[in-house]
Amino acid sequence: MTMDIIESEQKRFLSLLEIVRREGELLLKTDARLFTANLDATWVERLENDEDLAERLDAFVSRFGRMQDTLGDKLIPSLLRSLAEKPDSTLDNLNRAEKLGLLTSVIEWLDVRTRIYGRCR
Repeated sequence: MTMDIIESEQKRFLSLLEIVRREGELLLKTDARLFTANLDATWVERLENDEDLAERLDAFVSRFGRMQDTLGDKLIPSLLRSLAEKPDSTLDNLNRAEKLGLLTSVIEWLDVRTRIYGRCR
C-alpha cells in the first residue's frame, strides 16, 4: 500500500469517526428521552397506545442500528486499511478489533445487536 493510499484512508477514517461521534450523540439524546422510567410490563404495554413513546423507541433502535452499521461496515474496515491491514468479513473485522482492544467482546457486540436491532449479520 502506498503512502498516498494510507494517508487517504486515514482521512476517511477520521471522517467516519466524526460521523460515529455524531451518531453517538443522537443515540444518547434519544436514550435520555426514552428510558426515563423503569422498563417493565406496564412500560411495554404503553407502547401500543403512546405514539410518542413508540416513536422514541423506534428512533433509538434505528439510531443504534445505524451506528453499529457505520462502525462494523465502514469505520473498522477503514481503520484496518489505515493500519495497512486487509479488511475481511464483518465478523473477522470485529474479531480483529477485539484483538486490538477496540471491542471488549465480539460476542457481546453480536448479542446486543441481536437483542436491540433484531438481527445479526
